[in-house]
Amino acid sequence: MTSDVILGIAAIVVVVVVLLIARGVRIVREYQRIVVFRLGRAIGVKGPGLTLINPVIDRLNLVDLREQFLEIPHQTAITKDNAPISIDFIMFYKVVNPIQSVVAVRDFSGAALNVAATTLRSVVGDMSLDDVLSRREEMNASLRVKLDEVTERWGVKVSNVEVREINPPPAVQEAMTRQMSAERSRRALVTESEGQRQAAVTVAEGEKQAAILAAEGQKQAAILAAEADREAAKLRAQGLAEALAAIMPEAREADARTLLLQYLDALRELARSGATTYVIPAELTSFLGQLRGALTSEPSGALIEHADDAARLG
Repeated sequence: MTSDVILGIAAIVVVVVVLLIARGVRIVREYQRIVVFRLGRAIGVKGPGLTLINPVIDRLNLVDLREQFLEIPHQTAITKDNAPISIDFIMFYKVVNPIQSVVAVRDFSGAALNVAATTLRSVVGDMSLDDVLSRREEMNASLRVKLDEVTERWGVKVSNVEVREINPPPAVQEAMTRQMSAERSRRALVTESEGQRQAAVTVAEGEKQAAILAAEGQKQAAILAAEADREAAKLRAQGLAEALAAIMPEAREADARTLLLQYLDALRELARSGATTYVIPAELTSFLGQLRGALTSEPSGALIEHADDAARLG
């Protein structure tokens, strides 16, 4: 065998070895797992990271462990009160056993669609139309539990189910529309009545506060007026007292002649008034007597002049 042939064989062997090594080395991501079948038997799960396999006798199935979703298209179901209704929902699931997800079911998506449709009809059949429309969370929980019971043997965990759209029959939709319109009208009337009541209460409270403030103002005004009258009376009394105190020394020194002159001054002013009728006090006689005595004892010009005025009046 020549050297060229040996080199060619060696090169072929090297290439085959390199190819086998290249096919026997796998890099598995964190969210992936590899199910290894050796000669048709599942021998285990490998990953993540660098994984070595036998490329000659091993076959691989890559499994994604991330949470995924499956859209279930509109399904027609019959409610407990025999009302047909169309529902679609989304199912969220996650592979928890890679070997079972590969070995136990061939097409998980197709199987899940059929199981979901059957389970939906079962759940809706146990509920009335009003419950289906109003108790969506309860229906979601029931669907999740029943789907999880089925998919558990496939190594898949159903984490959540969300109903997206519920379409009742046209007659039911029309009745619901009329009911919604009536409910809105009722709420509008209630709101309007409540607003009127609140407005009336507010107006009454305002009038009450205004009346209270007016009464308080009148009370304060009366108090202030009384205080002013009292202070004025005090001031008048004080002025009168001061006036009396001022004239008392002079009054003590005044004698009968001084009083007589005051009396005569009053009579003179009366004579000058020009009246035709005079009211003369009863003491005029005694006054004239006193006047004569004064003139006899001490005739003075003032007394004579006053006496003349008194005589004219007489």
